[in-house]
Amino acid sequence: MTSEPQTFQILVVPEHIVNLRGASPADRALRSAVVEATGEQGASGYPRYRGEGMEADIDPETRTVEALLVDGAELDYGLIAMIAPEEERGRGGHRK
Repeated sequence: MTSEPQTFQILVVPEHIVNLRGASPADRALRSAVVEATGEQGASGYPRYRGEGMEADIDPETRTVEALLVDGAELDYGLIAMIAPEEERGRGGHRK
């Protein structure tokens, strides 16, 4: 049995809102997806997660998205991916 989380919610947000005081990233997300562990290791060396059009390599220890494809493409400049805080999981985020 693995101690790594089996799911994460990824938020795609504009880079400029990361340090916005008092704002919830989930409320500002342009897109979100719940991704599940695939059991594979990504090219970055971290576990691979997939779901809802996103494929990500995530460091489960630091909760950092190390690599991401959205609908098979890299993120556009000015957008970043982050893991939703546990207390915000399921809130906000628009789907394409």
